[in-house]
Amino acid sequence: MLCACTAAAAIAGAAPEGQQFKSGTDLVRLSAVVTGRDGLLVRGLTAGGFEVLEDGVKQTVSAFAEGGQEEIPLHAGLLVDRSGSMELDLREATNAAIQFINALDEALDVTFVDFNSSIRIGRFEPQSYPHLFERMRDQNAEGMTALWDAVGAYLRNASSRTGQHVLVLYTDGGDSTSRLRFDQLLTMLRAGNVMVYAIGYLENQLSSSRTTGQMYLTNLAKEAGGDAFFPSSPKELHKIYARILDEIGSRYTIGYVSTNTKPDGKFRKVQLKLTNPDHKSAKVRTRTGYLAPVPAGR
Repeated sequence: MLCACTAAAAIAGAAPEGQQFKSGTDLVRLSAVVTGRDGLLVRGLTAGGFEVLEDGVKQTVSAFAEGGQEEIPLHAGLLVDRSGSMELDLREATNAAIQFINALDEALDVTFVDFNSSIRIGRFEPQSYPHLFERMRDQNAEGMTALWDAVGAYLRNASSRTGQHVLVLYTDGGDSTSRLRFDQLLTMLRAGNVMVYAIGYLENQLSSSRTTGQMYLTNLAKEAGGDAFFPSSPKELHKIYARILDEIGSRYTIGYVSTNTKPDGKFRKVQLKLTNPDHKSAKVRTRTGYLAPVPAGR
């Protein structure tokens, strides 16, 4: 599993105090989204506008960028549920997802995972998007929902590639057949660095199942610094994908070298705070933390 402290490429241009982040440095990299009280995205912040705490200890920001950077390649992931309950909504979900991919110019590639009882996964670069779209449209809704296994398959696939990773998943129900437990999935998220957006169209579920599904998807997105959306109709998907695109383009990337040098493999809690009193009502979303590296040979 690729640890958050793995060596990474340089974040150019916006490093605090003129510093350049150099490859080979053990970096903890955070992707963050800042929203105001009105829900609008807050743009134009600088490195000095953020304070980073790791397990309550203040860290020094050594690298910073707003929006996309060529030096930090973006890899996108898209998970689409094609279980039997998706029969009436699969076309609408597919069309919205294709529109999202076409608008995500920054991504170097898209890893597409469609799942029911089984999982299919493939990675496509922009020149092969027509093949991807053909595959997305050529789907039938059938079988059960191996949601956690599908997310886990994506995380394992993403762990071999450096850069930033954003995963968007769409489902109309809860997991029903995965071998992977939810707590194991959270551990995998903490060992990597993937921002997750979860879209759950759960209106056709029983009230109790809908509440449970919302809880799981919200926790999944919160752990990974993303967000969860629960539309009341598939027609809302285009608006939701547009919001996710806006957040991806407005994200901040913050890097620091941890003052804790112990390779103990333990979870380290991370907090991001805004230093400017004018932004005291704003909210910062980032992943909750990361797993430290383990000693060599373990």
